[in-house]
Amino acid sequence: MPLNLITDAWIPVRATDDERRVIRPDQIAEPGIARPDWPRADFNLACLELLVGLVFLADPPRHAGDWSNRRAPDPDRLRDRLAPLAPAFDLGGDGPRFLQDFEELDADASPVDMLFIDSSGGNTARNNADLMVKRERYAGLAAPLAAMALFTLQSQAPSGGAGNRTSMRGGGPLITLVEPAGEPPAPLWGLVWANVPGGRPLPPDRLEEALPWMRPTETSETGTSPKEPPDDDGLALAEAFFGMPRRLRLDFGEEDGAIVTGVRQRPYGTNYGIWRHPLSPYYQQKAGAELLPMHPRPGIASYRNWAGIAFQQPDGLRHVASTVAAWHSRNPQGAKASLHIGGWAMDNMKPRDFIWSRQPLFALDGDGEGAAIALIEAANAFSLALAGAMQTLTGAASMDASAVEPVRESFYTDTQASFEAMLGRLTRHEPLDAVAADWVAILRCAALDLFDPRAVPGLADRRIEDAEAIIRARSQLLAAFAGWGPKTGQTAYKALGLELPKRRKAKTEEAA
Repeated sequence: MPLNLITDAWIPVRATDDERRVIRPDQIAEPGIARPDWPRADFNLACLELLVGLVFLADPPRHAGDWSNRRAPDPDRLRDRLAPLAPAFDLGGDGPRFLQDFEELDADASPVDMLFIDSSGGNTARNNADLMVKRERYAGLAAPLAAMALFTLQSQAPSGGAGNRTSMRGGGPLITLVEPAGEPPAPLWGLVWANVPGGRPLPPDRLEEALPWMRPTETSETGTSPKEPPDDDGLALAEAFFGMPRRLRLDFGEEDGAIVTGVRQRPYGTNYGIWRHPLSPYYQQKAGAELLPMHPRPGIASYRNWAGIAFQQPDGLRHVASTVAAWHSRNPQGAKASLHIGGWAMDNMKPRDFIWSRQPLFALDGDGEGAAIALIEAANAFSLALAGAMQTLTGAASMDASAVEPVRESFYTDTQASFEAMLGRLTRHEPLDAVAADWVAILRCAALDLFDPRAVPGLADRRIEDAEAIIRARSQLLAAFAGWGPKTGQTAYKALGLELPKRRKAKTEEAA
């Protein structure tokens, strides 16, 4: 029998006692279930998205009070509410198939590793350039692993050649998930429930309307318009969680559909227009412009990128994920939680890095969020001053050079704990002007601790002109922390509301 994603046990998890189990989706509400345990980090993150989407389809909270009243896990209720979805969640068989084209596809089968975002593309393989990630790594995939790979690809699909559409959030979207603090009896349920949008259960007679694989594929050949979300919020959110930009069909071996042996693909799947996914932050290039999904950057997800991800930006151009906004609206001031921030950092269709970090989520009022953004803007300005000094020191061609960027990243890593301490003060309603000077002092020490050990040793042995340039670079770095520099110190001081230093009058002016 083909795998059914509702009625069969197929999700590997770790329990709180570190035991490994395989469960049905409804069993996330059982005591002691801690987290998904797939062999890949991107599958684990995508699995959390899948579970949030399933609970939204089956039994979402109707309002904030309902959400609060149902925080306690109820596996029997969840199993009953998920059951009507089962006909739409077969991975194989003769009927509609989960996240696969409604019709058989006339195409040759490709190896199953095409389902992995970091697999070699067709051109890479043809050019024999697949050095780090080889082609055809797997002869087949067990059905559960294929199902998770399929969901991960459809929800995060990068560009993949002519007509192969990206996900509705573009290739490699940034994903954010709120996790409540504490030790709940069912940790995985607590994490999933914290992120389920409000709404009403999807009636069984609307499965075809809500889920794209239950109806003929809306293709996107040249000349067609992108698909825009329906007016019904429930249907729009359903397809946001279960969008289908790629036209795919899985081929199964002969052993009861237990092994997927190949994937057939045709171009021009659904081209999504202006949709908003509840688990991703968005931004606008200017007021009134369309919302665009944010994407991860390579490297550590430090606080330098928290504007618009953990905090709403005052200018209204960066928007936290709606699930983050909902958490703050559903919970009293001071409720403790953390924020998972993850996703593939892409260079067009090439994956560069998969990031996933867990950061504290601070409950700040409007003034507090504005102050937090100001702290970040100041750190970003001062890091620019540090990068300029490092560029002089190393002779690098740009501030993005490999000799400079790691030091700049260390600047944020070294001040992460201090930044969180500043946020703690803001949650206690200390105003920005009470913490601004302390923040400048912390950043100044961190910058000098990074610059001086690289600059001072051996300074006397350098050429005179090189030593003078380094000394001048250090002086300019100190000047930035005193409030000088239009793109560095002045920018930081203005963000923090600090008084700018007064320029001394020239001697000719004093004599007059």
